[in-house]
Amino acid sequence: MIVGYPPVLQALFASLFTWFVTALGAALVFILPSNSKKILDVSLGFAAGVMVAASFWSLLAPAIEIAETKFEQWAFLPVAIGFAIGAGFVELSDHLIPSCVNTEISILNVLTDHSSHSDTNKRNPNIVQNDTASNQRMIEPHSLGDQMATTTMTNSRGDPDSQSYSVSWRRLMLLITAVTVHNIPEGMAVGVGFGSIGATKSATFEKAFNLALGIGLQNFPEGLAVSLPLAGFGYPKWKAFFYGQLSGMVEPIAAVLGAGLVILMEPVLPYALSFAAGAMMYVVFDSLIHEAGRNGNEKLASASAIFGFCLMMSMDVGLG
Repeated sequence: MIVGYPPVLQALFASLFTWFVTALGAALVFILPSNSKKILDVSLGFAAGVMVAASFWSLLAPAIEIAETKFEQWAFLPVAIGFAIGAGFVELSDHLIPSCVNTEISILNVLTDHSSHSDTNKRNPNIVQNDTASNQRMIEPHSLGDQMATTTMTNSRGDPDSQSYSVSWRRLMLLITAVTVHNIPEGMAVGVGFGSIGATKSATFEKAFNLALGIGLQNFPEGLAVSLPLAGFGYPKWKAFFYGQLSGMVEPIAAVLGAGLVILMEPVLPYALSFAAGAMMYVVFDSLIHEAGRNGNEKLASASAIFGFCLMMSMDVGLG
């Protein structure tokens, strides 16, 4: 066990676990068919439920308790401010860095687009040119990286197959970037959870451990969400797995930073805890729920979300 270690090391070990679970999810690409939309939707729904429960019991509840000792009846103020800033952080990240959500590209659109277009291209190349042009209009550049990707597509050698490949490749890069960016606040949440141990009665090792476990559980479908479309696009499965686990590498770095900052600046604890909660909740409502309902499996995804919430709530209340 890691109970006797300093909080920063605890956060590092816990975030390495969440990275491992991301890799475990990505490894499913070796055994699942590349068009397993139902499995992915159920996994995303489960992740949403787990994150909602973890956000409240492991982050917001300790934040409110800490704030009450200093702000009394105004305890809601620092918690609300931190929560809003956390949500705004993820929203700003989506605008500054290319995101699948902003361009309305579904995680699994790559599969259907690539497979359907490859047959159509052989019969009528003009359709590819029209479709590529429409995709260019739909995907507006949000950053220098976007502009570079668009330039690469426009300056390619006029070959319809080359242009179609560039658009599909860009979509995959958006997907990987979006998942990686969303892992930063999750890693910070793990770090803040361990860094705040002992600040109040509710800020315990068990709570921090449960939070890391919950984030690890929701990382499972995120790894799959990257590796599965890559395999459907035609990548070797080992390479799809590599990119899938790569999206979780930022979590240990963010966790160490989060734990270190909280230890050095204890007065920011309520803000830091609620910041992590706001970031996680924004990911749930803006990405996970939205994505889980795009393939016609809304009922299954909702049932999976309820199950995930109940499981995480039971762990937090029963073990915390």
